[in-house]
Amino acid sequence: MPARSIASLSLSFGLVSIPVKLYSATESASDVRFNLLAPDGSRVKQQYVSEATGKVVERASMQKGYQFERDKYVVFTGDELKALEESASHVVEIVSFVPEKSVDPVFYDKAYFIAPDKRGGKPYSLLQDALAKTGRCALAKWSYKGRTRIVQVRPAEDGMVFQQLLFADEVRSLKELNIEHVSVSESELKLAVQIIEQGAEENYDASAYEDEEKKRILAAIDRKIEGKEIIASEAPEATPGGEVIDLMEALRASLGKGGTAQRAPAAKRKTAVKPVEETAEVVNVPKARKPAARASKATTTEAPAKLRARK
Repeated sequence: MPARSIASLSLSFGLVSIPVKLYSATESASDVRFNLLAPDGSRVKQQYVSEATGKVVERASMQKGYQFERDKYVVFTGDELKALEESASHVVEIVSFVPEKSVDPVFYDKAYFIAPDKRGGKPYSLLQDALAKTGRCALAKWSYKGRTRIVQVRPAEDGMVFQQLLFADEVRSLKELNIEHVSVSESELKLAVQIIEQGAEENYDASAYEDEEKKRILAAIDRKIEGKEIIASEAPEATPGGEVIDLMEALRASLGKGGTAQRAPAAKRKTAVKPVEETAEVVNVPKARKPAARASKATTTEAPAKLRARK
């Protein structure tokens, strides 16, 4: 099914106006969703109930209020709220160009793609190539659905990404966690770097990973449709949050097993260098989590898609 644009915009690049179409970059419909059912198997619907009277309140009679003190609200009408909204505009104004790597991914919100609209091919390609050559991205203001948003326009191999960004007050700081910084020895650091180099890959390949939970749920749905019993998998043994281990020995053992390099192509694996001997330091660290599962060809055969109702 071909992609459908969700908006037509005009990207303002100096005195150049680039007509573009906006497309969603992600697909939320791929989630497995369940309906809430009554004991008799019929679907249920949501209702709002007044805390004071216990009676059902119809949506048409509801008001919107902001709580400024306990049990005290200021009420806004629909017209008042609409007057506060930013007027929608199809013009996206570029305000600055910054190094692409200067935007921390923690500020990334929803991602979109933009493609040139009619007569927009050449200026679109010009901006894409210029951004790629300078290593910069564009920051722009975008008025959409009653709000002004800041977006990052960055070049990609096949076009440009229109990345909605979070504002500063929407992102927490790591400083709030008061993380303790513990010094490590040169030998420990050297071994850790060797493990990283063994498992190093040039690029992130999203297709190499798959949603294991979704796969299990869909398989269980197919078994239910076929009238088969669902057998619960054995839960992994619980491990304490932290245990005393020999850090140097754990690092050496990781090198001996190839570390994360077991998942990398053979051509990319590096020969482990014999670590420098040092008196092992005993520390209290949590056990490492199991790495994300890689997609493999030898997967469980999925039941025919026509058996599965996904509504």
